Amino acid sequence: MLFLRTLLFKLVDRLTRAQKKALLASVDALLAPCAFLISTGILYNAFPSIEFIQRHFLIILLLTGLAGALSVLLKMPNIKLNSYEARGILRTGLMALLVTLAFAALVNQLPLYFSRLGIILFGMVFFLLAVSARFSMLHMLLWILRAGRPHKRVLIYGAGHTGMQLVAALREHATILPVAFVDDNPSLQSMTSGGLRIYSPDRILELSKRLEVDRILLAMPSVPGPKLSQIARRLQDLGLVVMSVPSFAQIVGVERLVDTLTPVDANSFLGRSQVENRMPMGSEAYQGRTVLVSGAGGSVGSALCRQLLASKPACIVLFEVSEINLYNIERKLLELAKGTPTRIVAVLGSVTDSRMARTVMAEHKVEIVFHAAAYKHVPLVEANPLAGLANNVLGTRTLGDAANDAGVRKFVLISTDKAVRPTNVMGASKRLAELVVQDLAKRSQGTVFSMVRFGNVLGSSGSVIPLFREQIAKGGPVTLTHEDVTRYFMTIAEAAQLVLLAGSFSDGSGGGDVFVLDMGEPVKIRDLAQQMIEAAGLRVKSDDSPDGDIEIKVTGLRPGEKLHEELLIGEGLLTTPHSKILRAQERSLTELEMATALRALRTAVATGSAEDAHRVINTYVEGFRPPEQVASAQ
Repeated sequence: MLFLRTLLFKLVDRLTRAQKKALLASVDALLAPCAFLISTGILYNAFPSIEFIQRHFLIILLLTGLAGALSVLLKMPNIKLNSYEARGILRTGLMALLVTLAFAALVNQLPLYFSRLGIILFGMVFFLLAVSARFSMLHMLLWILRAGRPHKRVLIYGAGHTGMQLVAALREHATILPVAFVDDNPSLQSMTSGGLRIYSPDRILELSKRLEVDRILLAMPSVPGPKLSQIARRLQDLGLVVMSVPSFAQIVGVERLVDTLTPVDANSFLGRSQVENRMPMGSEAYQGRTVLVSGAGGSVGSALCRQLLASKPACIVLFEVSEINLYNIERKLLELAKGTPTRIVAVLGSVTDSRMARTVMAEHKVEIVFHAAAYKHVPLVEANPLAGLANNVLGTRTLGDAANDAGVRKFVLISTDKAVRPTNVMGASKRLAELVVQDLAKRSQGTVFSMVRFGNVLGSSGSVIPLFREQIAKGGPVTLTHEDVTRYFMTIAEAAQLVLLAGSFSDGSGGGDVFVLDMGEPVKIRDLAQQMIEAAGLRVKSDDSPDGDIEIKVTGLRPGEKLHEELLIGEGLLTTPHSKILRAQERSLTELEMATALRALRTAVATGSAEDAHRVINTYVEGFRPPEQVASAQ
């Protein structure tokens, strides 16, 4: 049988398009006399004899020629077999009608008795034969084309409109064979659609084995993306290959292929009004100045650079250790800086490199430094304490010393609320960096050192919003470390604006200022997760709502993570020219204490002793509690 199919495939494959059209026209021509003989046999309840055929040979010949001519005239051979559906059948009906009318005219002109019923019967038989012949040829052609070819057996999930159209398309495919439907709708289960049985999704594993399914096609474009991801992941866990099919409306461009997760408006999570976009002191603080931004490719650093452009500085020096981050921010800023007097200079280097820091300051005559470079991911720094402390503490000292020696006007450190009574190495490293800046402020003769402290930045790398968005898009669960955990939040643009404002407030009166934003009330992270799920058009799955879409799963506090963050170490707060920005008065280390702490920390880093590094933290960081103490208290 395989040999026969292979032979037929070679014969069909060698036919030209003209030869295939001639073949189809010939079939139509031969069907007319066949319809005449069949309708005659039905009328007289006996198949026509040889003598009958001989007597009516002329009419058989005329019908053959007439049907062939009308087939060509109506361009019936131009309809491809795999495209022969509703419109093809209508054109076949027109051809059958015309052939029947011509046959009726022949009956009146020739000495042939054929009743009106016989003429009508002839037309019906010819129509049925023409339609059946094309469908038969299509299936025969598919049978031939599939000879020796591997084909995929697919199970279609979704028996709706898209599923039906998909089956119609795949039936004519040479290597893909649909074998069954599955659908969540109980009213459709056990029914048949498009010639395929509809089953319950509970039977997918059994069906995949019994029907030898190679893959499952998800034909449910109207189902939200996260829900679709849940279904796909469940099927993949069963060892099945799963593919998703867009709607036909999406394919032709009537509907857009969009992410079902609605973009989240960060402002709705702040619990307060934002800092104004316009700086109260104007742009003169940075206009015409050369400004260096360390960590320029990071979330806050890049936002800071973009907002600095509006102040028309003479030059922005992008100091960044990540090559790809530096490339991206340089490319964006060069585009934004077109037509402005601002030069953009990209410097690839680390803040821990003393020679590089001093060279950059001197070469570009830097006047203002915004130090945003830091390792900020709490669990990663907790697992790599020496790298975190070297970068965040020693890097700050190195860059600060270089700025002081070069006669930089202002140096602003970007800090975090995790530096207040820290419970992890990252927070402790930022508090030590603050102490470094306060120490530099005491000894500096020209550079004004200050720092800005704020909470979590919405949308930054490592923040919860990108994580939650990704988890929701995958169908969940959304992971939460604790039901009661809260955080202060601000937008990236607001964080950059605060830093610029603090830089403009810094004056020569001693320096060492700690600027803190009035960040309103802290936000409960569980509420944020729920809002994001609902913003995606989905429902939270819980004991009260077992039919929900996305589950919120509590994983437990990570090492060093607090339930609630703080913004202040001391009690005293002073006002600034901006109503929502306050100046904190906090204790600092003596010059001897700072020198001792840095010496011990450099030794710990040089020897690779994490234990000695932790000893420095315990000794010099006020209010530090190691993760094990926090865990036992919570």
